[in-house]
Amino acid sequence: MTNSGKPISQRQLRVGEMVKQSLSMIFLKDETKIPEIKTKEITVTEVRMSPDLKTAKVFVLPLGGKNSEKTVSKLREFSFIVRKVLSKKIMMKFLPKLIFVKDESFDYAEKIENLIKQVNK
Repeated sequence: MTNSGKPISQRQLRVGEMVKQSLSMIFLKDETKIPEIKTKEITVTEVRMSPDLKTAKVFVLPLGGKNSEKTVSKLREFSFIVRKVLSKKIMMKFLPKLIFVKDESFDYAEKIENLIKQVNK
């Protein structure tokens, strides 16, 4: 379910997965040339598409979680470059606007795991 209460469509999931794979390959091959960050160390964990497919929320995490705030802010600042490279990789009627967000799910999972370990002691 999305925040609006509507379920996520198969189309949103398919397009999100396509954008995720394309962004992963772009970062892996260092095609964006963003200054001060090593894109080879960025993991794209999830891409959530808006219902109209015009906005993509991209969840990223640098390798080891180091300098994640700096990395995400640089990606936001240079998202136009990433979007330009992405436009050459995928064919869509409207190329989505990319919104980069730090992925908190690993921190949350670690917190839950630690709580479970404390309960089992």
